[in-house]
Amino acid sequence: MAYNQKAALNKLKIEAATELGMLQSIKENNDHYLGNATCRENGLSGGPIGGRMVKKMIDYAKNNL
Repeated sequence: MAYNQKAALNKLKIEAATELGMLQSIKENNDHYLGNATCRENGLSGGPIGGRMVKKMIDYAKNNL
């Protein structure tokens, strides 16, 4: 993945987390290894953010294609 694509996805992730009031979760868990956490733990924090990201990408595609 190119740097600009990764930066765009990271910006989208921060935007989605902010909308959900979960920005602190991103700041705490973004830059370290989470392989020891359970699926449930990761899903509780990442699931809503990823879902919001997908919704925003779909809306963008609908409006720009």
